[in-house]
Amino acid sequence: MKKIAVLTSGGDAPGMNAAIRAVVRTAAFYNIEVIGIKRGYKGAIEKDFVGLKPRDVGNIIQRGGTVLFTARSQEFKTPQGQEIAAKNLKDEGIDALVVIGGDGSMHGAAALERHNIKAVGIPATIDNDIWGTEISLGVDTCLNTIISAVDKLRDTALSHERIFVIEVMGNSSGYLAIEAAISAGAESVIIPEVECSFTEISDRIKRGYNKGKKSHIIIVSEGAAKANNVAENIIKETGMEVRITVLGHVQRGGSPTVSDRNLGTRLGYEAVNALVKGNNGVMVGVDKSEIKYTALQEVKTYTQVDMKMYKAIQNILSK
Repeated sequence: MKKIAVLTSGGDAPGMNAAIRAVVRTAAFYNIEVIGIKRGYKGAIEKDFVGLKPRDVGNIIQRGGTVLFTARSQEFKTPQGQEIAAKNLKDEGIDALVVIGGDGSMHGAAALERHNIKAVGIPATIDNDIWGTEISLGVDTCLNTIISAVDKLRDTALSHERIFVIEVMGNSSGYLAIEAAISAGAESVIIPEVECSFTEISDRIKRGYNKGKKSHIIIVSEGAAKANNVAENIIKETGMEVRITVLGHVQRGGSPTVSDRNLGTRLGYEAVNALVKGNNGVMVGVDKSEIKYTALQEVKTYTQVDMKMYKAIQNILSK
């Protein structure tokens, strides 16, 4: 193996740069040339290639986002687009590809495998909703960002004795909402996996205030409900004052935590080692702190919500 490529695809996640850095420097150890593909699969179609050497990835481990940029490509979803991308990689003399991204990105890597492009995936999605790994790049940093915001909002909620509805990311998974609710001591959490009852939440709020509670924090996954809608229903049911905060894309940014820097470095290193050993067609993940390989064609969206803790938040910890 003489030349490999690396790309980032889909939504950006803190820790991507740590993975890129590890891929480049591990490949250099094996005397393998590395090509960076800018803007994901779109760049593969458009031949947006750049050479990467160890010095080119210096001082990026602490940076959020991705130095290779990222994009979503509708053209790549077509057989014709995949053929063009595969041909471009072969014409460039690229022997294998490392793909950093979510489940859609892994499906793209699997498609290139069918065009005889060796590929290894690295899971990077702040939703932590990808089969084959217990934790994905960006999750820890995202949760720390959420908790920092909720802690600040709790201060003002207590000062004004108000209810706050805080909307976090998670279109099809309530992982972020559940984990944030536990860490922030939220009184209620709304997730896509469970049908929401505004009456139950409102009754819980009333009971809390009757017991002397001075504030109530509700964390809601964007895929379960919108903060505005939640607030309107709570006001209707309780007659109390409610404020909303939608955290939005601030959750994606920021310098990665120690956990995400280490995870990105470890997965990038293991991805190159997998290719060198001929173990392609897999995503490199983590299971109980050990490296785990999952076939790319088996990777899918997967909910890792702890339902036991969901019930505990609502019925025990919010008392």
